[in-house]
Amino acid sequence: MSPGKQKTYPKPAYAWYMVVLLTIAYVFSFVDRYVLGLLIEPIKADLQLTDTQIGLLLGPAFAIFYATMGLPLGWLADKKRRTWIVGFGVALWSLATAASGLARNFFQMFLARMSIGVGEATLSPCTMSMISDSFPKENRAKPIAFYTMALSLGAGLASLLSAGVLQWAKTVDQIRFPLVGDIEAWQFTFLVVGLPGLLLALLMFTLREPPRQRLKVMEGEKNNLPDMLRHVFRNWRTFLPFIAVFCFMTVMAYSQGWNAPLFKRTWGWEASHYATINGIALLLVGPPSVNFAGWLSDHWTRQGKDDAPVRIALIGVFITVVSGVAAPLMPGPMLAIVLFSVNTVGIAMISAVGVTGLLNITPAPIRAQVVAFYYMCISLAGLMLGPTSVALLNDHVFGVENIRYSMALLPLVFGLPLLLASRLIIRRYLERSRALEQLGQD
Repeated sequence: MSPGKQKTYPKPAYAWYMVVLLTIAYVFSFVDRYVLGLLIEPIKADLQLTDTQIGLLLGPAFAIFYATMGLPLGWLADKKRRTWIVGFGVALWSLATAASGLARNFFQMFLARMSIGVGEATLSPCTMSMISDSFPKENRAKPIAFYTMALSLGAGLASLLSAGVLQWAKTVDQIRFPLVGDIEAWQFTFLVVGLPGLLLALLMFTLREPPRQRLKVMEGEKNNLPDMLRHVFRNWRTFLPFIAVFCFMTVMAYSQGWNAPLFKRTWGWEASHYATINGIALLLVGPPSVNFAGWLSDHWTRQGKDDAPVRIALIGVFITVVSGVAAPLMPGPMLAIVLFSVNTVGIAMISAVGVTGLLNITPAPIRAQVVAFYYMCISLAGLMLGPTSVALLNDHVFGVENIRYSMALLPLVFGLPLLLASRLIIRRYLERSRALEQLGQD
C-alpha cells in the first residue's frame, strides 16, 4: 500500500457490537434452518412424506434460492446499504419459518423453505463485507470465527428448544396458538422459533454502515457481477480447490440433518432425547473449537504463515473424515455422540477459517460478491449432496433402517480426495494471496 492511503476502520468497540448483533442473526438463521431435521418423524407422519421428500425439504428446497440469490444480493451489498439488506432478510426468513408451521402438504412446506433460503441469503455476504471493512487483515480471523460460531450455537439451541417443545407437548392434550387454533407440537416449534426474529430485524436497521475500504485493484478489475465472475473463472486454479474444501464441510454438516433419525432407527433414541444430548454437546464443543481456530489463524498469520487459514481447514478435513466414518458405525449411542462431537471440532475448524482465507485471495471491490459466490457454491454442494445423498442411499441402496451405512460412506467419498490434494491446495492459495499482498490488498 502506498503512503498516504492509510485505511481507517470503525472504533473496535462498535465494530465488535456489530459483529455480535450479526452473530445473533446468524444464530437465529441456523436455528430456523436446522430445526426441520429434528422434527422429521412427526412431519413425515402428519404430512405423509417419504425420506426422499424430506431430503428435498432439507436440501434443494432451501438451497434453490439460498444459493442462487446470493450472487445478486452480493452485488447489491457491494453497492448499497448492507445493514438494511440484512434487516429485510431477517424479517423475511423469520416470517417464512413461522409459515412452515402452517404448512399442510409437501408443496406448501417446500415454498416456505425456499422463502427461508431467500431471506438467509442476505446475511453472510453483507456480514463478511462489513467485517472486512471494519477490521485489518491481522485481526480479521477472530471476528469471522466469532460469527461462524453461530453454526454450532444455532444447532445446539435448536436441539435444546426442539427437545423442550417435544417433551412439553407430551404433557398437554392440545396446543392452541393465538389466531391459528389447535396445532401439533412440530407446528408450534416452527412458530416459536420464527416469530422472535422480527424483533431482531428491527435492530438491524439501527446499525451504522461501516465505511467501505477503497483499495487499489488489479488491472481490468471492476465491481460488477460479470467482472467478478470473470475474475473467479480466470483464477479457477486457486478458487476451485480452495472452495472444494469448504464444500466438503457443508456436505458433512447438512448430512447431519439425518442424525435424529439415525439415533432413532439405529439405537432407539427418541428425537427429544437425542436433541437434548446433541444440543449440550454442540454448545460445549462447537463455540470453543471455532474461536480457537480463529485465534490460531490470526496467531499463525502474525508469525508470517500466509497459508494459516487453509492449513487449519485441511486439519479439520482430516478430523472430520476419520470421525465421520466411525461415528455412525459405533455399537452404542454414547460412543457415537462422542465421535460426533469430535466431528463437530473438525467441521468447526473448517468453517471458522473459510471466509478469512477467501478474503485474503479476493480484491477488495468485489469481496461481497465473491463471498456470495463462495456461499452459493458451498451451499449448493452441502444442501444438494448432503441430506439428499443420505435419503437416496436410504431409499435405494442400504434401506431405511440401515441409515448408519449411508452416513458413514459420505465422509470417505467427499473427504479423501481433498486430503490427497492438500499440497496443491496450499500452493495455489499461497500464490494468489501473495500476488494480492503486493498490491496492498489486505
